[in-house]
Amino acid sequence: MASNTLNLLRRVQKWPAGLWFFSKLVGLKAPYFASIRPVFLKLEPGYAMARIKKRRAVTNHLGTVHAIAMANLCEFVAGTLMEVSINRQMRWIPRGMNIRYLGLAKTNLTAECEIENWNWSEPQDVLLKVIVRDESSNIVSEAEIPMYVSPKPSQQRQ
Repeated sequence: MASNTLNLLRRVQKWPAGLWFFSKLVGLKAPYFASIRPVFLKLEPGYAMARIKKRRAVTNHLGTVHAIAMANLCEFVAGTLMEVSINRQMRWIPRGMNIRYLGLAKTNLTAECEIENWNWSEPQDVLLKVIVRDESSNIVSEAEIPMYVSPKPSQQRQ
């Protein structure tokens, strides 16, 4: 059974700027993500790709994209990917992030994440790997984000 987020994604993807609009909705739900202005290029169960533009608001003292902006992009991609990949009875919770910065991010960036087995029905840990590339396809950052997948707590009516 698809999540509400996946159902929403499927509806808005039919629109000309559907992924852009969906990206903005994620930023409304989790406002911190809006600070980097990420936009999905592709999003479907099991796969996500998003980009951010290099602009002054996300740069550091060296004039490159700030490390925390890259970490924010990784969490945006991995978390939204989990949300559209699990069924509506399940939830995901990030348990941390291990991120390596491998090069100077001097251009717009693209982050990509894939889940090989994304149809979970039992509680388990899932390790997502997010790769961040610059416009020349150089890897500038890699993140591993452990997610705990478990059933949503039952909602008892009073």
